[in-house]
Amino acid sequence: MSVVRGLIGDVGGTNARFALAELKDGRPVVSRPETFPNRDFSSPQAVIEAYLQRIGADRRPEQVVIAVAGPVTRGAAHLTNLDWEFSEAALKAKAGFREARLINDFAAMALGAARLGPEGLRPLGPHIAGDPEGTIAVLGPGTGFGQGGVVRQGGREMVLTTEGGHVAFAPTDELEVEIWRRLKAQFGRVSVERILSGPGLYDLYLALGAVQGQAADCADEREVHAAADRGDALAGAAVERFVLILGSVAGDVALALGARGGVYVTGGVAQKLADRIAGDGFRKRFEAKGRFHGYMRAIPTWLVTDPYTALIGAASVLAQMEAA
Repeated sequence: MSVVRGLIGDVGGTNARFALAELKDGRPVVSRPETFPNRDFSSPQAVIEAYLQRIGADRRPEQVVIAVAGPVTRGAAHLTNLDWEFSEAALKAKAGFREARLINDFAAMALGAARLGPEGLRPLGPHIAGDPEGTIAVLGPGTGFGQGGVVRQGGREMVLTTEGGHVAFAPTDELEVEIWRRLKAQFGRVSVERILSGPGLYDLYLALGAVQGQAADCADEREVHAAADRGDALAGAAVERFVLILGSVAGDVALALGARGGVYVTGGVAQKLADRIAGDGFRKRFEAKGRFHGYMRAIPTWLVTDPYTALIGAASVLAQMEAA
């Protein structure tokens, strides 16, 4: 038997996803998911109301958990790549919920990834079991670059909420040094997100064109994707370099967090580049950590293919609220 417990959401810089959370045999599950383009709405409250109207909810859920793309401080958040503000107080006072919880989107993604079965994952590299009690890391390029993790010990979990996408980019070869120089001259500081994101892919494409003296004819990242698929040399080189840098950064994150339970790659850009990321380049750069090559070889890497992973994580938080 299932019982509707509340509303769950995953609000990024581009899209908002909402669903109802149910408990089935004590496990949180997601039902009736819907996706909305943020550009069509003026506020978080407006998109929540649109979801409830679309599903024809006969009564408003009393509890809500929303994963947001930005840091959450004392129950409030401002999205990093969208001018929207959230607060638990407003969700209760203005949207009519009895209980409300905000969590970082990659904290929710990490909780959700830890609960995925094989049908929601695509191996990147060899099939490796990983440490079932080990820390896991989740990262991914989308509108920005998110990063989070879950520490697992003795059957308990502790979520790691980070803004690791904003750490400095570290070049690994001479070409990446030249790319870094171009981006630094333009932006002053080059973070990982400056390259590993949708807009970052386009910046990388322009920088690579400048370094190699090639005309960069694409107008945005969508055209870069399309041109790469058509066989355009510069666009293809930019996409391939993006994948290599993603592998290096994923390896750095695994080292920083001691993520021996595995590294999960997610994000809209990663989905578009799934076949390329599943190639040899990503995994080779992931493992290329000098004396720690053997350590890295024992860490599994996966591409998250379930589109509602963050909602699964939000549902698990809702279940914890119920149990408290």
